[in-house]
Amino acid sequence: MLGSSARADVEPVTEFLGRHGSSHTNNWAVLVCASRYWFNYRHMANALGMYRTVKRLGIPDSNIILMLADDVACNPRNKFPGCVYSSSAKTLDLYGDNIEVDYRGYEVTVENFLRVLTALGRVEPSVPRSKRLLTDDRSNVFIYMTGHGGNEFLKFQDSEEISAFDIADAVAQMWEKKRYNELFFMIDTCQANTMYSKFYSPNVLATGSSVIHENSYSHENDRDIGVAVIDAYTHYVLQFMEGINKTSQATMQDLFDTYDPDKINSHPGVRSDLFPRSLRDALVTDFFGGVAQAEVLTPPEGAQPSHFLFINNASAIEPDGSVLYRYGDTATDLDAIGGLDGHPFLAATADGQKSAIDGNIRAWASTAVVLSLVGWIASRE
Repeated sequence: MLGSSARADVEPVTEFLGRHGSSHTNNWAVLVCASRYWFNYRHMANALGMYRTVKRLGIPDSNIILMLADDVACNPRNKFPGCVYSSSAKTLDLYGDNIEVDYRGYEVTVENFLRVLTALGRVEPSVPRSKRLLTDDRSNVFIYMTGHGGNEFLKFQDSEEISAFDIADAVAQMWEKKRYNELFFMIDTCQANTMYSKFYSPNVLATGSSVIHENSYSHENDRDIGVAVIDAYTHYVLQFMEGINKTSQATMQDLFDTYDPDKINSHPGVRSDLFPRSLRDALVTDFFGGVAQAEVLTPPEGAQPSHFLFINNASAIEPDGSVLYRYGDTATDLDAIGGLDGHPFLAATADGQKSAIDGNIRAWASTAVVLSLVGWIASRE
């Protein structure tokens, strides 16, 4: 049991962590542009705009799966090689020099998309970590899709289709395999809202750009580029997101309240019947951000009364030298139960730094010897 002073310290932290009711400890994003070819420039700008936003709000590239045909930036028709813009003002290059496309070109398929979502065991062992969705039951997952679609289907590169049933079943498998805590699905395509009509899994929030029998329209054409550069729905979502930072308290309801059919030229929809929380309690950064969540832990049975505040997947050395270590969903004060002591760890770290310096000296000495031998051989010749 914690003492009264320890409880007093924990209570403010617990109150802060409980403000918006989210229990996730990590964020992931799966961003899919299902189109290819130059005339679908706007779809790639849609996906890259979302990519820039989630990175800016803290989701690292290691937690983003980007599926993109990637045939626009270096297309011979592109008057601005290596650049992708979402407005005729061209103030922001969405492509830039810091983009990581995980599935490129003909790798953007229905099969690969479903493999990413459903299970680690369904991909080849040779598939690198960057192409895997390594989520767990504490992960909040954001899925964004854009392209050409219709009633309960989305085309992938004009060669195949994914149906609303396929996505619903994939999400169901994710839930059964404990691959998400909460999932937010967003899609920008014609008749987009039909794509989430078949969801039946818990903890899912979904939104789309248009109702059944309704098209989703582009927002702006660029005369220099010669094509539309972004879709209206995604444009206004990104416009709202530009006012969000990592510590923002804006909610999902705030985002949905900005939907204006007159501006978007279609009727966006929201489905929240599967989502357990009020939309006014769900922060935008719960899905678009990578803000680390913290937990307050009580010590293991038999340990000295103490408390720890730690970030998921992190270890910390306490002032008394004990090490708090977390792996998965377990956390242990190893020193308190007779395990690892933090002081030897610190000493080993210092020894490691000293060893690195000694190694550099030996490397320079070896280089000097080799150069001396080369000079001696050259003088004999």
